[in-house]
Amino acid sequence: MTVVSNDPSWWPMIDVNVFFSYWTVAAGVVVVYDWILTLGQEIELIWRQRWSLMTMLYFVIRYVGPPYSFISALPYMTMFSLTDTVAAMLGVIMIARLHAMYQRSRTMLIFLVVIFLVVNIACLVIAAIGLEHLVAEELILSGMYMCYFGSQGNAQVLASMVWMLNTVWEVLALCLAIWIAVKHFRDLRRLGSSTIGNCFRVLIKSHVLYFASFVGVSCLQLAFLSLLDAYSKGAQILNGAFDVFLGVEMFVLGPRLILSVREYHANLVADSDAETSMATIIFQERVHVPTSSTV
Repeated sequence: MTVVSNDPSWWPMIDVNVFFSYWTVAAGVVVVYDWILTLGQEIELIWRQRWSLMTMLYFVIRYVGPPYSFISALPYMTMFSLTDTVAAMLGVIMIARLHAMYQRSRTMLIFLVVIFLVVNIACLVIAAIGLEHLVAEELILSGMYMCYFGSQGNAQVLASMVWMLNTVWEVLALCLAIWIAVKHFRDLRRLGSSTIGNCFRVLIKSHVLYFASFVGVSCLQLAFLSLLDAYSKGAQILNGAFDVFLGVEMFVLGPRLILSVREYHANLVADSDAETSMATIIFQERVHVPTSSTV
């Protein structure tokens, strides 16, 4: 159904839509700026390396990010399915990281995959039920085209259930990462080794940063849903900040989960090659092969 109106009572909605577009453009600028900063790392650590599942996920997430951030600024575009797809890809990346941290344990891989599938299938079912309570209308207000999405019934309750399931998955992944890291740090302290410990520090640092962004996005979303007046200045700021943090979580920290680990491994290989070369030089200096006889 299309609603055409020049009634001034619609102006607050127009102001909200324009104000939100500014925040969305800001999120797109942040994503593009991060892409420029990490372009050198990407060429060295992604383009010049052997292709794998993580490589393909990196390209999809990284190069879907800027178009998503800018296209979603258009008032008549809806990108919910794309957001869910990227979130599922980030879940696959997290499974691969945890699988590596647990020394490629098949039991842990099966456990993570089962939990991931249960959570995502439940979210899809709940989202499908929620779509039945979603009312969409095309609005032409004072010459501006936009889409209006309204909810009926218990749509907010269903959205909260999806958020709770995603929170359970993120908290579980964080707890598993911290537990295995603490276990390895204790073992390495007894052995006096630092190489694997540095690797785990890189993994934990990027993991905690990603989880912190997830917590920030969730808090902003809950704060926005708790407001009674969706057209107030506070609600507009919360909604705009939510869009920026969501873009950073998916399209900045997501690719950096892969870049951080690959950068560490590249430095590890370089250090190993340097140590091997130095050991070879020292060995050649200490071993002297006589070329003449004194007899």
